[in-house]
Amino acid sequence: MDDSLTKHGWVLVCELEDIVPNTGVCALVDDEQVAVFRVGEHELYAIDNVDPNAGASVLSRGLIGSLGERVVVASPIYKQHFDLHTGECLEAPEHSVRTWQVRIDRGLVLLGQPKR
Repeated sequence: MDDSLTKHGWVLVCELEDIVPNTGVCALVDDEQVAVFRVGEHELYAIDNVDPNAGASVLSRGLIGSLGERVVVASPIYKQHFDLHTGECLEAPEHSVRTWQVRIDRGLVLLGQPKR
């Protein structure tokens, strides 16, 4: 990996092929757990991994789907849905999570800073 990536705040998570399409993995970035999801072949999303409704680090294990136009993950504990674009918890917006910058560079998955 190009050293300039880490200098600009991007952290290597894994190779894209390490994430099975339509599943998620958990990455530890500066002591924070981030759920990284691969939707389809090349679409990536990243949100906080801790489900604020349950207080458990489980969102990366949730089921990916859609509700209307929204791409969501359903928490494995209480089944609340989190919008992968915005981090909004659809059933309890006050329990929304942060989204993170994520990208692919030469087949590698990289995480940046939280978006909000």
